[in-house]
Amino acid sequence: MKHLLKMLDLSTEEIIDILNLADQLKYELKHGIPHPHLKGKTLGMIFQKSSTRTRVSFETGMYQLGGYPLFLSSNDLQIGRGEPVQDTARVLSRYLDGIMIRTFEQAEVEALAEYGSIPIINGLTDFCHPCQVLADLMTIREIKGSFDGLKLCFIGDGNNMANSLIVGCLKVGMSVSIACPNDYQPPKEILDFAAEYDSFEITDSPVQAAKDADVLYTDVWASMGQEGESEKRKKAFAGYQINDEIMSVAHADAMVLHCLPAHREEEITAKVFEEHADEIFEEAENRLHAQKAVMVKLMA
Repeated sequence: MKHLLKMLDLSTEEIIDILNLADQLKYELKHGIPHPHLKGKTLGMIFQKSSTRTRVSFETGMYQLGGYPLFLSSNDLQIGRGEPVQDTARVLSRYLDGIMIRTFEQAEVEALAEYGSIPIINGLTDFCHPCQVLADLMTIREIKGSFDGLKLCFIGDGNNMANSLIVGCLKVGMSVSIACPNDYQPPKEILDFAAEYDSFEITDSPVQAAKDADVLYTDVWASMGQEGESEKRKKAFAGYQINDEIMSVAHADAMVLHCLPAHREEEITAKVFEEHADEIFEEAENRLHAQKAVMVKLMA
């Protein structure tokens, strides 16, 4: 494992290895055990999309690991003024020990890895969000004990979150059911991967997808960069909501996850959100631990 570019690149063994280390680092942090695995290392963090959880968790994680995080807004870099990404990659590789980038195009992340000589971590693109899904898997295993026999249901847009959840959950042995409108399905690359698994289902019926689910997951209807489609998407996704009706067809002990920020009364009701807030905010915390594990694996 040289980089974390997308879930498709990771083997099942690599995913479990990251999760095991994340559990260990979380335990050590909670018990005051120092773990300065990245002492003297510097992580450059390129943000072309704004962020709450990604920025704070990566910065805090680097400090806790003994390293130094360097925030790099695209407004402050020549990459924001047209410098080719391959030149940026080669320059930053001579200064830094790793790069985390949160951007729009997956191709930009792949180019950094191709032309740079240091580990690249995908902090989010329009195609995938591997850091979030590693935290999600960590949370599911933490609460449920294992992945064996579990079914995850995702309701909403076939977006970067759906893409990464499909791949990550199938690779660790879970069943996956996706409910999204026909015009908003995941891309062919993801559906082709999922078609190799008997444990995958895609439908336009949220109730059908949620039947007997152990984990229910949703995301906002309009992601960053799609604000202009907000009204169109509200119409398209009407009914694609985690609510009491959906919860009633899932298993009685089903957990609910959301990558945040949440738009209450759109993709999830305030009632269901608050009933499962402990799980959702444990998931948010686990971004810190899962990403620390990734950084240690790549940069230590």
